[in-house]
Amino acid sequence: ERRNQHTGTLSGGEQQMTAVARGIMANPILLIIDEMSLGLAPVLVLDLFKSLRELKAEGLTLLLVEQNVQMALAVSDYGYVLTHGKVEIEGPSKQLINDEHVRSAYLGM
Repeated sequence: ERRNQHTGTLSGGEQQMTAVARGIMANPILLIIDEMSLGLAPVLVLDLFKSLRELKAEGLTLLLVEQNVQMALAVSDYGYVLTHGKVEIEGPSKQLINDEHVRSAYLGM
């Protein structure tokens, strides 16, 4: 039914999923994703991050630029926190999630 629909007429979440799918179709060894969750409904963000976990489990390397720190760290092995374009904190994602400074300053916890 929607196979012939132009991507410009899709919702924001559908466009994001289409962009990721198009990237995957190229069978890359590295997929770079920039601000995947920007402007999306929370339920769509959860679906997209679930898909990233699945891709990672299949062995695809991902480079993710994302303002949703909590979700990004939950699917990543290693993280960099940038402030004004400079690396402020870096380390294994599990370590960053448990770091009190990161939790209070970036995760709102």
